[in-house]
Amino acid sequence: MKVKDFMIKDVYTLNESDTIKTLLETLSKNKIGGLPIENENSQLVGIVSDGDVLRYLNPKTYSSYLMFYKEDIEEIIPNKSKLELKTIMKKHVIALKEDDSLETALKILSQHHFKKLPVVNKANQIVGIISRGDVIRKITDKLLHAID
Repeated sequence: MKVKDFMIKDVYTLNESDTIKTLLETLSKNKIGGLPIENENSQLVGIVSDGDVLRYLNPKTYSSYLMFYKEDIEEIIPNKSKLELKTIMKKHVIALKEDDSLETALKILSQHHFKKLPVVNKANQIVGIISRGDVIRKITDKLLHAID
């Protein structure tokens, strides 16, 4: 079975020049935890997750008797939300090809502990996404059909 046979084809993507505010709105509106990032040629250039956003927005607090520095989240969000996604996206993305096998997807997901993987065509354009749940459902289908 090929990745293209079970990938989700309706993929939310954003451009690397979109803002963190746009990302937050997209994640919230669509109830998703991350998405691939593309350039102006619709090619995969990164990926960003809700965890990346939380780490980026995390207020920093330092204190000692020599130095005191504190940022509140209310002060951080307005400034950082205007920055482009290329500032926080992971740039070294492992992606699947649409003709890769189920076994290849399973291997990559398990070795790297990824939750989702983008799927690209030969031009490195995003054509789908698969999650651990998608792979588990396919494995379950195969097992159930093998038992019958």
